[in-house]
Amino acid sequence: MNKPLAYKVRPETIDDIIGQDHLLGPNHILRNLVENKELPSMIFFGPPGTGKTTTAMAIANSLGRPFRLFNAVTDNKKKLDQLFVEAEMSRGLVVIIDEVHRLNKDKQDILLPHVESGLITMIGATTANPYFSINPAIRSRVHLFEFQPLTEDNLIAVLNRAIDSYESAYIIDTDIVETIARSANGDARYALNALDLLTKSTHDKHLTMDHLSVLSLSMNITMDKDSDNYYDALSAFQKSIRGSDVNAALYYLAKLITVGDFDSIERRLIATVYEDIGLANPSLCARVVTALEGARKIGFPEARLPISSVVIECALSPKSKSAEAGIDAALQTVTKTAHQVPKYLRLNAVGVEDEDMYDYGRSDLWHKIQYLPDELRNEVFYQPQNLNSAEKTYAGNDEALKKYKRSNNLRALKKNSSR
Repeated sequence: MNKPLAYKVRPETIDDIIGQDHLLGPNHILRNLVENKELPSMIFFGPPGTGKTTTAMAIANSLGRPFRLFNAVTDNKKKLDQLFVEAEMSRGLVVIIDEVHRLNKDKQDILLPHVESGLITMIGATTANPYFSINPAIRSRVHLFEFQPLTEDNLIAVLNRAIDSYESAYIIDTDIVETIARSANGDARYALNALDLLTKSTHDKHLTMDHLSVLSLSMNITMDKDSDNYYDALSAFQKSIRGSDVNAALYYLAKLITVGDFDSIERRLIATVYEDIGLANPSLCARVVTALEGARKIGFPEARLPISSVVIECALSPKSKSAEAGIDAALQTVTKTAHQVPKYLRLNAVGVEDEDMYDYGRSDLWHKIQYLPDELRNEVFYQPQNLNSAEKTYAGNDEALKKYKRSNNLRALKKNSSR
């Protein structure tokens, strides 16, 4: 079998692993566990190509523990049952589970008691955030360790070690190694696959940048619609707009456009403009919706034009979260109280004197009536935050109406207005 380069040069022990010094460096937790010959069940999470499965295998090798690989997506319950039988005969079996967040309920039900009893030691690997994607029952039985993207220096070291494995079969220029390391974006597998393809795509033994250029190597954007990196980019996109950093907002927008999921861009941008700008620039909220409607009609790549225009506006617009804060405060009050609607506001008011009834013909009184229950009459949910021209007008109207309501009630208003 013609095995990929990444498989051929995979580290055998933790001493061979490059990177993840915060876990495997001297006197750090995973190295200490190995040196103490201890191995609890764990889950490794982080971006692709950072060595999660490799580290799990290297730890087992370093401890002299037998291990088996299990894929949560493709392997079935029968294979799990076979692993448990093997574990009974060979105590200390390590089961390394790729895509551990994809374990279905049936597999979890079979797995959990054996992890809890210590029959097997489970090491899971996932690119998803375990705090959101891993079943709490599993999470409570394991320790979580985050893997970081490899640095360019780490990747250069990985590539140079792979080149050494060719035993001088190739002469590879230094700038090739640096270019591949830079384009890999922290992913060792991507870097090694690029090097592997480079050597297999030519008859030459001296490889230069001309050979690499033929591959049209592009930047490895470690982001797809189902990954945490994607949702991290969405989060950074909104926070950049909130922080008025127009360059960062455009950068994260470009990453999201590269993935091509218009629906998520649309949802996040509409939420952003109403949550973070809102009443500070009400007309912009409408312009964002209109721009997105136009973008949807023309599709990518032209859709980037109306989207980028409103993203720039959003980033540089004054901001106000008063609308969000107002509804959140009201929701919190509703969850903690149970006050009734005042009788004179009810659809079918019973037992209310005529002079206290809501008068559908008196539009001059409608804005002066107390609408909150008596117990909440002094509650304030909306508090202006950015007094630009738009919100200053709203705030002024609100304050004027509060003065009316502090000094009057429905009956008094009616009596005074009838004199």
